[in-house]
Amino acid sequence: MKFYDRTEEIATLQRIRKNSNENAQFTVITGRRRIGKTSLVLKAYEDIPILYFFVSRKSENLLCEEFRQEVETKLSIKTGGSPANFAELFDFLMTLSKERNFTLFIDEFQNFARVNPSIFSDMQKIWDLNHFDSKINLIVCGSVYSMMTKIFRDSKEPLYNRQNRFMHVKAFKPSVLKEIMMDSAPGYSNDDLLALYSFTGGVAKYVQLLIEDHAFSVDSMIDSIISSDSVFINEGRSILVEEFGKDYDTYFSILSAIASGNTRRNEIESIIGKEIGGYLTRLEDDYGIIKKAIPLGAKPLSKNTVYEIQDNFFTFWFRFIFKYGHILEIGAYKQMGDLIKRDYPTFSGKMLERYFHAKAAESGKYTIIDSWWDRKGENEIDMIAANEIDRTAEIYEIKRRRKNINIAQLDEKVKVMLPQVPTLKGFSVEIRGLDMENM
Repeated sequence: MKFYDRTEEIATLQRIRKNSNENAQFTVITGRRRIGKTSLVLKAYEDIPILYFFVSRKSENLLCEEFRQEVETKLSIKTGGSPANFAELFDFLMTLSKERNFTLFIDEFQNFARVNPSIFSDMQKIWDLNHFDSKINLIVCGSVYSMMTKIFRDSKEPLYNRQNRFMHVKAFKPSVLKEIMMDSAPGYSNDDLLALYSFTGGVAKYVQLLIEDHAFSVDSMIDSIISSDSVFINEGRSILVEEFGKDYDTYFSILSAIASGNTRRNEIESIIGKEIGGYLTRLEDDYGIIKKAIPLGAKPLSKNTVYEIQDNFFTFWFRFIFKYGHILEIGAYKQMGDLIKRDYPTFSGKMLERYFHAKAAESGKYTIIDSWWDRKGENEIDMIAANEIDRTAEIYEIKRRRKNINIAQLDEKVKVMLPQVPTLKGFSVEIRGLDMENM
């Protein structure tokens, strides 16, 4: 699959490189695994040789030997022998950068914590002593969100706030997914587009895997994902076990409950069988996997709170693959695929709401994009898209099929909602429906 999108990010990285000709630049790039962070950096700098250090879980001396060879090859210089440790090599490069400008890209930076935790404090000291006279363009990238956040945003850590910029690479927007489908399968249906969004959430690697497998329809995507050699089956576990550590069982149970529709804390606790406040806080603040949602206009500490998994793929993985893992354990891949196909319309209905929220955000027309529901669960509004500048609001019901949209019923819900949402007081309100034809 060809390289798509990232125009703004590439422009930013190229501007940073230009700035490094005069002043040292230190950029941190984060984003979930498979999102395309490495590809982004390599694409942005494809016109020049850059130093690429991949921090694998090897001994420090083996890594340093690999890095030394990279330096000598890319910069056409001699380092004077293999460095004793990374601090020695980094000091050499910082000194060299006072004479010449170059880019150093360190990938999976958080793995230094396993190689030698003192590397972070060594780098801090060397950076502080040298960066004022340096012309280095230093970029570090990491996939373990909690560790990267701790390294650079925890005031107790040596590299706290040493970076000039903190970039977060996000998933492809709906317009990019449409472009990919148009290039790959010009006759695609909106249901196929919704499936690509629902299963991948716009994560670049997952999109690539499906496109390169010629899985362009709903059924073929499910068949590709649920096959004996599919990387998708173990993907959730392989990514999240490292994030969660020894408590992963409890976190997995919580995420499975949320993905199955148990979105309130009391509902989750009744399934888990214990108090989970601390786990929910860490899932939201430390790992960035869930988010706490309250109705538009509610107070921040409202009891009318629900939790949702932010990542579409994790939502899918916990809803089906984790929940029905026993089916896959006996090799019943066809039966698993049939189960997902049976439940797909219901699952994708919620994903369609996410799609339209993302599409509204991409449009740049609104300052508020939210939802609303009452505590009793009797009234719910799928999307409110408002502009606080011209004081207009569009209120939507979202359904897969147009025939299931009831505007009169939505109007009654709006009459219940508006007195409870001071944010929209005095706004001009339009009531509309959205279905798959509007994708």
